[in-house]
Amino acid sequence: MLNFAQLALLSDFSILATVRAVIQRVSAASVEVDSETLGSIGQGLMVLIAAGQEDGDKDAKLLVEKIANLRIFTDEQDKMNLSVLDIGGEILGISQFTLFGDARKGRRPSFVAAMEPVEAERLYEQVLTGLRGKGVKSVASGRFGADMKVSLVNDGPVTILLDTKKSF
Repeated sequence: MLNFAQLALLSDFSILATVRAVIQRVSAASVEVDSETLGSIGQGLMVLIAAGQEDGDKDAKLLVEKIANLRIFTDEQDKMNLSVLDIGGEILGISQFTLFGDARKGRRPSFVAAMEPVEAERLYEQVLTGLRGKGVKSVASGRFGADMKVSLVNDGPVTILLDTKKSF
């Protein structure tokens, strides 16, 4: 297992490629493309999703399990003990390849660790389909590859970073 200092020294970021997600607990969220609202949710999770070059179906399935069952909603004792499934919450899934931006060198991020778009879109859709299959009340989404305007009301705030290779 590499520690943080060792990770910082790596020159080939692609070995860390993994499906990544930024999960935010929200009271509401929506996404627009060209002034048209494509997806809107109430209480639940807004999830930014990106696939890396080495990712596959196994990574997508693991991410589905984590997102659906992540206990970041409070129970009666004000403890984070409930999942989006437990509260009957909704999910807004947004594709965001920039989660693989590597800005360690220079001033412009490199995105070489991000998966090529055709396969990345397939995995993104697989995650959304998997979440629907888990019984999430509603799974809304943006448009893969589009310039999107995402709005949200962060609840907490609670923000969780996930990756399927557990590099952080």
